[in-house]
Amino acid sequence: MKSIRGLKRLGFGLAAVAAAGIAALAAVPLFVPADVVRNSVQSELRTVTGLDLTLRGDVVVSLFPIGSVRFSDVTLSSDRANQPALVAERLRAHLRFLPLLLGRIEVADVALIHPRILIDIDTSGNSNWSALLETLTRALQPGADAERMPFSEVRVTGGTILINDEKRGVTETMEAVELSLAWPAISKSFGATGQFMWRGEKVDASVNLSDFFSALSGARSGVKLRLASSLLKLGFDGHFSYRPTLKVEGNLSADSMSLRSALRWTGQTPPPGGGLGHFTLKSQTNIVGTTVALSNVNVELDGNSAEGVLTVTSDDRAVLQGTLAAESFDATPYISTIRLLGTNERDWSSAPLDLGGLSGTEFDLRLSAARVQVGSVKVGRTAAAATLRNGALGLVIGEAQAFGGIVKGSVSLARNRPGADLKAQMQFNDVDLDACLTALFGIRRLEGHGNLQLALNGAGADVLSLTRTIDGSASLTAREGALSGINVEQLLRRLERRPLSGGNEFRSGRTPFNNLVVKAKITDGTATIEDMKLEGASVRLALGGSASIPQRDLDLKGTASLLDATARDNTAFDLPFVVRGHWDDPTMMPDVESLIRRSGAAAPLLDAVRSGRARDAVRSAIEQLTTRGGTPAPAKPAEPTATAPSASAVPQQ
Repeated sequence: MKSIRGLKRLGFGLAAVAAAGIAALAAVPLFVPADVVRNSVQSELRTVTGLDLTLRGDVVVSLFPIGSVRFSDVTLSSDRANQPALVAERLRAHLRFLPLLLGRIEVADVALIHPRILIDIDTSGNSNWSALLETLTRALQPGADAERMPFSEVRVTGGTILINDEKRGVTETMEAVELSLAWPAISKSFGATGQFMWRGEKVDASVNLSDFFSALSGARSGVKLRLASSLLKLGFDGHFSYRPTLKVEGNLSADSMSLRSALRWTGQTPPPGGGLGHFTLKSQTNIVGTTVALSNVNVELDGNSAEGVLTVTSDDRAVLQGTLAAESFDATPYISTIRLLGTNERDWSSAPLDLGGLSGTEFDLRLSAARVQVGSVKVGRTAAAATLRNGALGLVIGEAQAFGGIVKGSVSLARNRPGADLKAQMQFNDVDLDACLTALFGIRRLEGHGNLQLALNGAGADVLSLTRTIDGSASLTAREGALSGINVEQLLRRLERRPLSGGNEFRSGRTPFNNLVVKAKITDGTATIEDMKLEGASVRLALGGSASIPQRDLDLKGTASLLDATARDNTAFDLPFVVRGHWDDPTMMPDVESLIRRSGAAAPLLDAVRSGRARDAVRSAIEQLTTRGGTPAPAKPAEPTATAPSASAVPQQ
């Protein structure tokens, strides 16, 4: 019972104290005039910010139940700037409770309603908010009068922040700003959390400084930063200082579902092509001035993982440099949008070349990988470098194990007014020619290993127009291979016995060879064959003529020789021929006149045509040509004037 009575007495005592406090607070307005409160708050705001405070609207003072002062149409300005640093619809200041009971006016925190905040940085690096920073530095320095510590919390609701950096030529706007900034008097730290809209995306942000005074004075301070949006997430944990120059060190992390979209959002122009999807990065970061060095980099992009070092410099323009190593690398996403051929897969593409991204950030990246995938082509150990400088995209292959051999060379693609400039210097050493030529040109007619060298340059608005301007040279040497799709030896032996025979054998079989040499000069998209020789155990081919790169067709003439070791010149039978048609499926046609001359039955026909003999001789020759199994085939009446036989009179390949 005694304990119960004691609790009741304690409860009555606390209630009495609370009632007395409320009564005292309610009586404050009687002893503290509203004008005094308003002037005190206005004076403290000037003292804390170091800025001139201008009030154009009403002032409302409320001391019960919570002390507060509300100003309307507020402007904060600096004599160092032409425009106000801050314009707000309302400014609300809450007063500290205990000092208010003692009759003193002290601001606890400030809320800005719909403010428009201008951060203006001139060419020398000075800001229109320098006065505020200097005031906070003096108030927070060791030994400062704690009783004169200014309010330590500011909230921003529905604000707009405009940043104008004349030194770097940057202008940015953040809207729908909701921020809370705090630098408690009992702590050395500073914290800011909130969100804002930037370039149409909502960004959640937080920053924490472990030593606010050191950070304000430019000395070393710990910092934690987090930025998160639907396109990009950034995190940093480390230290920074800015006197005598900016220095930052710590751990950096970044994550994006689409790096291409994130680059566009941040104002960068991504390189042309595909890829640049899911992206993550973790590294140790060291920033000195305008140079950002990333070490122990672990980066993932489009499913590719690599480790190495990266450096970003931003003096005149941003330049990314680095060296990365990967176990495997799939380049397919980056060439997925490049279309060399049209929809019919037989003609070059006429779609315009879009190289707008070549004017974006410059880079110089070196990559080594144990395995590389490029479309359907698998490449072994590779060392390559990719560069983007002054609008020119370059790829240098130091060495790549591809097509069973070694590939080296360089390719450059530069933007020009009509489209693009192309330059290529490539060497394919001891490669599988069937796999190599199929991957490069869609040609499936050559087997064996050999060397291929290409030196090309051209310009055009699309792939088709670019092929019309190609200049350069090409050479091919091969050994112990074969021409597929035709058996030249079998064809020559049959034509040697029966010159006018033919059939489907023209388009089947293969022709083995010991050596093959091709040399061509390319001018305005036309490749002129300067030398082309094929030598085998039983046949020899020599060709000349031209090939049209835009039309992808051949117009060649040559001689096929059937070899005979017993003959004096090692030649038993020669046959002139032509090769015409699309280069992935050309047609070989023996010379008609040569075959007719070798045919005893057809020779009178050729002589009659040339000498104009009687019609009976012509008819007799035709009957002999068309006789099958001893039975003459029906023949049309001869025309009054004989004409020379065309290529269609001979079976074609």
